[in-house]
Amino acid sequence: MADKKDYYQLLGVNKSASADEIKKAYRKLAMKYHPDRNPGNAEAETKFKELSEAYEVLSDEKKRRQYDQYGHEGLKSSFGPGGFDFQRDFTHASDLQDILGSIFGGGGLGDIFGGGGGRRRSSTGPQRGADLRFDLEIEFEEAAFGSRREITLPLTEECGKCKGSGVAPGRSRETCRHCGGRGAVVSGGGFFQVRQACPVCGGAGSIVTSPCSSCGGSGRVKARKRITLKIPKGVETGSRLRLTGKGEGGTRGGPAGDLYVVLHVAPHDVFERHDDDLLCKASIPVHVAALGGDIEVPTIDGFAKLRIAPGTETGKVFRLRGKGMENVEGYKRGDLHVQVVVEPPARLNSKQKKIMKEFADAT
Repeated sequence: MADKKDYYQLLGVNKSASADEIKKAYRKLAMKYHPDRNPGNAEAETKFKELSEAYEVLSDEKKRRQYDQYGHEGLKSSFGPGGFDFQRDFTHASDLQDILGSIFGGGGLGDIFGGGGGRRRSSTGPQRGADLRFDLEIEFEEAAFGSRREITLPLTEECGKCKGSGVAPGRSRETCRHCGGRGAVVSGGGFFQVRQACPVCGGAGSIVTSPCSSCGGSGRVKARKRITLKIPKGVETGSRLRLTGKGEGGTRGGPAGDLYVVLHVAPHDVFERHDDDLLCKASIPVHVAALGGDIEVPTIDGFAKLRIAPGTETGKVFRLRGKGMENVEGYKRGDLHVQVVVEPPARLNSKQKKIMKEFADAT
């Protein structure tokens, strides 16, 4: 991530900028570099997406805190594999509509978001299937040691009868008369013309007059698929796994979309997770706290011996290095922090009481 640009510099704001200042800066630059204002300008489109990535992070309190503390490296878990992807990771579409609505009449976003109210590419050729999201709850042990899961998903795939064309065998699509086959209609005039998808053909430029009997003209049919999922060690709540080609089926020979599995790790009865470190509590008797000694404490690998120093008080935290969670990126394993609680004996016999009294009198 060494070639990544500083988000604050991209938007032209300082690190103490408020949310309103960040939005105002993004509004100004987004209007300048929006692709509909710079048709055919790949550099402007790249700039627009860089600005949107910066706004995505700095307008989100959690992501901004991660970025301020760890830089671009701290955002690895916030985006999918390969880093920020505009179509997948930009969550402020409503903000962008609000920012640009007065300029583009609510449209102009189609080429960036892959659909919607803006310009649309012709959909008469192969079309990639939609990406899917699936939320999966896993046990704490699965996150610690990794596992394999089988999930069953209801999705759509390419119709085998018409090969995704939506047209009955032996027939073909007809040119849309409303748009003349262009797939788009133009409204407005002058500099702020707005191109929108044809309402009749949906931007395809052609229509199906003889639909396939299996899919009803959609080119896809419903199906249930069983998918084997490998969960790596060290994942945490919010981790996303990408399964290429396991999303919705494409049409007219287009590739299937991807499946993103978002993991949610169930809490554990003993361990509390903090990044790759773990915290647990252990009780120690009074005599061990006073005189010192060895106790056994739980770890995710089993029990381990912990040496207690003489004079240990409740709340003291001991660290066992390398006894925490595996790091999902392959870095060193986290630590286990053990917080001790000194427990007085519930009952004392006469001899113990005598000894305790002698101890009290001697202090």
